[in-house]
Amino acid sequence: MVKSKTIVLLHGMFVNNNTWSEWEAYFLKKGFKVYAPPSPGHGGDPYRLRKTLHPELVGTGFVDVVTKMAIFIDRLPEKPLVIGHSMAGLAVQKLMNLNKVSAAVSISGAPPKNVLPPFSTVKMVWPAVTIFSRKRYYLGSREWYNRAFFNTLQKEEQDKAYDLVAVTESKKIGRETLLRSFSKVDFKKPHQPILFIGGGNDAIFPPELTKKIAGKYTSHDSKVDVKIFDDKSHYICGEKGWEEVADYILNWYENL
Repeated sequence: MVKSKTIVLLHGMFVNNNTWSEWEAYFLKKGFKVYAPPSPGHGGDPYRLRKTLHPELVGTGFVDVVTKMAIFIDRLPEKPLVIGHSMAGLAVQKLMNLNKVSAAVSISGAPPKNVLPPFSTVKMVWPAVTIFSRKRYYLGSREWYNRAFFNTLQKEEQDKAYDLVAVTESKKIGRETLLRSFSKVDFKKPHQPILFIGGGNDAIFPPELTKKIAGKYTSHDSKVDVKIFDDKSHYICGEKGWEEVADYILNWYENL
């Protein structure tokens, strides 16, 4: 296998590409070219995105995210290692299905439409996808983020993390992951290597769900690996010790 020296980092819902800033610097020092493009309607400072609705936000769905990232990758000189967190963990699986990656990593990834999530997941994300509201966007409260993302952090760390990463989100993204046939994954299709990473204390996508998604892949000629970090939350890419996760990914990739 020819290893790419390009990495693309894709962010999930409720945050933007600012969450990857430390990872970008870390991988750059390792000799990679690194890109962390924002999803449509997500570019800018998180504080401003909480105060003023981005003009592209409410029109952005999951299909738009995957389509934009596929176009972005097509402009690169080589197929990259693509790493996605949360909703983007599903996006990287779609990009892999489209043959856009050299390898893929899904970190605390959302389930495809053809994998049933547990009730705990539905309950946690329901405010951001419910149709029983005229609002086309959702801004989680500090209390919601503390339960959903920052449940392993101390109170002072939780407050700081919210100020640093929380953004207003388009409900269309979450709804399309649940309702659009586009959000299904072809588990039988041969594919590039993929690594699934989960957090043992993830309050949105528990480790059992991560293992369930990985176990759906059935191509015997394709590599699927799983790693659970027992003490990590859904904020696995931002909480203390994120370097351990980044190093695990690089070691996995370099040993393919």
